[in-house]
Amino acid sequence: MSSRPTIKDIAAEAGVSTATVDRVLNGRVQVRDETVRKVADAAHRIGYHALGLIDQRLAPNVPKMTFGFVLHKEKQAFYQNFARELERAVANRRDIHGKAVIRFAADQSAEGFLREIESISGKVDALASSAINHQNINREVQRLKDRGIPCFALLNDFAQGVRENYLGLNNMQVGRLAAWLISRTQSGPGKAAVFVGGNRWHGHQLRETGFRSFLRESSRDLTVVDTLVNLETRTVTHEATIDLLARHSDLRGIYVAGGGMEGAIAALREVRQPEEVSLVVNELTEESRAAMVDGYVTMVIATPLAQLCADLVEMMINAVQSGSAETPGQHFLDPTLHLPESI
Repeated sequence: MSSRPTIKDIAAEAGVSTATVDRVLNGRVQVRDETVRKVADAAHRIGYHALGLIDQRLAPNVPKMTFGFVLHKEKQAFYQNFARELERAVANRRDIHGKAVIRFAADQSAEGFLREIESISGKVDALASSAINHQNINREVQRLKDRGIPCFALLNDFAQGVRENYLGLNNMQVGRLAAWLISRTQSGPGKAAVFVGGNRWHGHQLRETGFRSFLRESSRDLTVVDTLVNLETRTVTHEATIDLLARHSDLRGIYVAGGGMEGAIAALREVRQPEEVSLVVNELTEESRAAMVDGYVTMVIATPLAQLCADLVEMMINAVQSGSAETPGQHFLDPTLHLPESI
């Protein structure tokens, strides 16, 4: 099967003729609901790109909803996967005719996120974003709420008290988990370091707090050096890690709380032996997987994107249909942990 499924692929999966699939798609001839459902199920299983046409034949009277999503770091593999899972979660709903509008902020500034939020806010029924914490974004979320457009915080809990819900990991717990692993994989006294993306990422701050609190409570042998800000970039992380390793010959562990892990991996490959320093990163990509195989990454803490996106779309539909909840909520998902022997 090709990477982009065809009508012939649907027909084979559903056990019907290509002519039948064509009739379902184009609606020129009456087709039994049972057959339409069989074709729709097959199209969902193989990921056919025109699912909406089939679902409309199956349930012509279901409501139409448009969901807006504003992410960042468009070229990063994790956020590309995130976008695909969002589209899939919307397409998989049979109780609505859903449309996903996805935008990427050009940078990680408040202005970058606001430009994209404002560009789609008049076209959507609900909105979700991975935006930073900033008063201007808070005001925009309040403005949207006043217009009846619920907003959801993804991965980073921005606009607290205004947004509808936060969906992501329990970031304090994630930081403690990273510290636990480093303390269990390194023996003897030494230093540990943590990278955060910047001061506007509330989630990174919580991860740093969890990381420090665990080591303060449970490990007398490891001292955490001053927190390093890497702007979630490979270059800054690489340079800072090289400097860190040069200044602290007894560095035992590094936790990259946000993006930029590629720089830390490259630095360790250059100046350290495998498993000499425990490195904990977020999200499983080709690069983090390869580094784990080679002994330069000790553990990957990953977000279960498929579950997050399915839960998010469910919440967005409920908020549109039933109105905002009386109290803003938090929806924590269990992280997926990847170790060298599990990949």
